[in-house]
Amino acid sequence: MEFLSRTERMIPKEDLDKLKNKSILVFGLGGVGGACVESLVRAGIGKVGLVDGDEYEITNVNRQIFATVKTLGMRKVDACEERLLDINPDLKIKKYDLFINDENINEIDFENYDYIVDAIDTITSKLLIIKEAYDKNIKIISAMGAGNRLDPTKFQVMNIEKTQNDPVAKIMRKKLKEMRIKKLKVVCSTELPIKTGDRTPGSISFVPPVCGMVLASHVIRDILKS
Repeated sequence: MEFLSRTERMIPKEDLDKLKNKSILVFGLGGVGGACVESLVRAGIGKVGLVDGDEYEITNVNRQIFATVKTLGMRKVDACEERLLDINPDLKIKKYDLFINDENINEIDFENYDYIVDAIDTITSKLLIIKEAYDKNIKIISAMGAGNRLDPTKFQVMNIEKTQNDPVAKIMRKKLKEMRIKKLKVVCSTELPIKTGDRTPGSISFVPPVCGMVLASHVIRDILKS
């Protein structure tokens, strides 16, 4: 793929061929997941599954890479597909236009993917995805909270047991222990979230996308390492 000529200066062609043959399943196409899946595709991943049951609206434009005036009202999976094919027309894409719950999770063909990225907000859905990944022995990395933060340099890859200053991770740790899942690789910020007094978290352009890129970086490096 000619668009990867600069990447090939760092990564040997045989490793780029490995990436081309890998398939990644991405849950959530918002500020975190959108930046993640675009980074994966620009790095040379050859197949992606896109899972999101929402459409783009005006409040997404401040941080979500696929949210523009043009895509307002579009289903997220459709807008994402359109942009990713503009990057790599040979990319293989499977779309799942749904919000994950215990009634529809069986509609996802998990076994067709080598790696799972969880970039959604709903804790019950995150736990369903993680359990499926563990039951099917598929590698997974999960994003913790990216809202109410201003410092993107505070994101780190760690085991969920090492997380701090993250209300989402705190709940997840407890639930995973109840599920007897001891290890989960996550991307978590060590920055204390800003208290806004609002149930809906605040966000800014340069924080959630960085979380997504850290997710993508870990996935790519983990694939190459193996």
